[in-house]
Amino acid sequence: MGELVLIRHGETEWSLTGQHTSYTDLPLTANGEAQARSLAPLLASRHISCVLTSPMQRARDTAKLAGLDDTRVDPGLHEWDYGGYEGVTTREILRERPGWDLWTDGVVPGPEGHPGETPQQIGERADRVLARVEAAFTNGEGGDVVLVAHAHLLRVVTARRLGLPPADGALFQLATGTVSRIGSEHGRHVLTSWNRLP
Repeated sequence: MGELVLIRHGETEWSLTGQHTSYTDLPLTANGEAQARSLAPLLASRHISCVLTSPMQRARDTAKLAGLDDTRVDPGLHEWDYGGYEGVTTREILRERPGWDLWTDGVVPGPEGHPGETPQQIGERADRVLARVEAAFTNGEGGDVVLVAHAHLLRVVTARRLGLPPADGALFQLATGTVSRIGSEHGRHVLTSWNRLP
């Protein structure tokens, strides 16, 4: 069986400034596009059987620029819905809520259609994504399954793949334009490469 390959999209204006970005559909910066193109050599030699991307432009463009052409959009890969914290930095949130932690406290409701997600809800969504990953491994030809998405969502996916609670996604820092891999050893899922830059 192949590995689960996680790609965080390239840099955007808000990832550069630290603003929470879920449903705001920002494009990649010029640097973000360069980051995405630089991933192609890391992926070229891999046998990839399935590529799933977030519906957001920044993820779809990253996949394309990285040379991943045969992709399927998976709505479950959109970023954690930050609700009322969309576009707000952690520093700004902490001014109003000292001690706040996304991983345990979640977010406040946002505009209509964006109530925000709790850590439990994002964990359940990650589990549904992982069920589709397992189906892709079963239906594939022993190749890798690639997810191109967003930092917090991919960190929760990692925690759940390793059998950890969603809040343990806090342990896996993930930079823009990086490739990470989860494989197996002695029958259990393990990190085989993390947060790799070209």
